[in-house]
Amino acid sequence: MEKLKDKKIAILVADGFEEIELSSPKEALENAGAKTHIISPSKTKVRSKKGDEWSKEYVVDVTLQEAEENKYDALLLPGGVINPDKLRTNKTAIALINAFWERNKPIAAICHGPQLLINADLVRGKKMTSVEAIKIDLINAGAIWEDAAVVIDEGLISSRTPEDLPAFNKAIINVFART
Repeated sequence: MEKLKDKKIAILVADGFEEIELSSPKEALENAGAKTHIISPSKTKVRSKKGDEWSKEYVVDVTLQEAEENKYDALLLPGGVINPDKLRTNKTAIALINAFWERNKPIAAICHGPQLLINADLVRGKKMTSVEAIKIDLINAGAIWEDAAVVIDEGLISSRTPEDLPAFNKAIINVFART
């Protein structure tokens, strides 16, 4: 399956992302022909979590300070509790997210990942889903929250939890293929 041949996908994370929310979509995207880059404020490696425990380290392909939206076709925002909280107050991270949106490039977020979209002021009036813990945050920011495995509204793709990864991965491949 080469649905994403010649597509480059940015994956924005900081230490503390939920491992499966990066590894599963990354593998699905690469199996569909995409090239993926892990972008992080960390210089060389970024640490994942598996539930409450620290897990593997992943190599950072591009530092956040050097990342340029124009080199990518879409953006993936994995969740985890710590990762989005670190990134949502990072002005460079929010500027990068907004650059994708301003150029009509799709953005996918899972679990706590939509917290970044709240800080980027992209959720108002958009249909979205997320992990239950940030449902009220999204509603208070103006999103129309739905309890569904995947919600797609314009270029925003959102999903709830790792249990929804099969549906999320299928959706991001389909949406990213149209860019």
